[in-house]
Amino acid sequence: MRGHRFTKYIPPEQGPNSKFDQLFDIFQQLLLMTSGDVSEAMSWLSQLDRQYNLTNDSYGIGDFFEDLKKKGYVTEEKQEGEGRLIMTPKAEKSIRKSALDEIFGKLKRSKSGGNHHTPHLGAGDELTSDIRDFQFGDTLDQISMTESIKNAQVNHGIGDFMLMENDLEVVEREQKTTTATVVMIDISHSMILYGEDRITPAKKVALALAELIRTKYPKDSLDIIVFGNDAWQIQLKDLPYLEVGPYHTNTVAGLELAMDILRRKKTRNKQIFMITDGKPTCLKEGIRYYKNSFGLDRKIINKTLTLAAQCRRLDIPVTTFMIATDPYLKQFVQNFTQVNNGRAYYSNLQGLGGFVLEDFQRNRRKNVK
Repeated sequence: MRGHRFTKYIPPEQGPNSKFDQLFDIFQQLLLMTSGDVSEAMSWLSQLDRQYNLTNDSYGIGDFFEDLKKKGYVTEEKQEGEGRLIMTPKAEKSIRKSALDEIFGKLKRSKSGGNHHTPHLGAGDELTSDIRDFQFGDTLDQISMTESIKNAQVNHGIGDFMLMENDLEVVEREQKTTTATVVMIDISHSMILYGEDRITPAKKVALALAELIRTKYPKDSLDIIVFGNDAWQIQLKDLPYLEVGPYHTNTVAGLELAMDILRRKKTRNKQIFMITDGKPTCLKEGIRYYKNSFGLDRKIINKTLTLAAQCRRLDIPVTTFMIATDPYLKQFVQNFTQVNNGRAYYSNLQGLGGFVLEDFQRNRRKNVK
């Protein structure tokens, strides 16, 4: 008898691979929280397993650890005769992609270069749905043949076909450009004060932004700097291992280094993203540090605002992501933003990634000619 036979659907049992994926998602989060310490992350995972029964009788934490090694996510490094578990570059890349998927969602890879939309039209990179009259300088591939031939028939008749310049219509193009971005991350002690981990979300956002630029904006540049008592540049591969130190907040040093980096970039479009949770509390004067953690110090604040104005003169907007809600800190950020003509967001830890994406995607600088 021909036809369809319907039976009750019984979903397949979860196999080792799916259980590995579930544990691996948690493990990647723990790696960021432990600053890349594989052993500590495994210890935390075991504690979570005991508390929430993450594994079962057929697949345990030991199986997961063996799969981590087999799949090339962790390896053992010999140091002074002792073995130490470390992440591999494959694990670092996986963490970046996980952060991108978690914060920004899955983004399609673009085929053309630049990919930052601007308000300027004309001889650009990407065709739009808009039609306009032909102008001198438009290329042949922009001509809309259907619309142009229709205009020629209307203007000159079908019997004696002629195609004149005033018949031509073109498909509008939208210009794109490249952008140089510097992300400044505050690693002062306040980023872990009061039992709140603020550094892990900051790292996760920077990792996601890096992966976004690598995949969707491959011609863009991204530099990451951290600032405490001083400021220094770090490589992308160092980001998962970043830790907070017993530092004050030298925002001036961070801005000076960011400007030095951006001066060397040839693109006209430059921007600074600053992720911080506190007020500037430190300056470096020669070899001496001037510090004041008790309030908004006029000497430190004025120097910080001077650099904000300098960034504005260099056409470098600073977007500040403030992980704090204190009214007097908000007032400082408002003053800083006004002087720089930049933007400011007052975000909780959960909303930080969304704010960064929104600002990055809409920052289509208007100075492209």
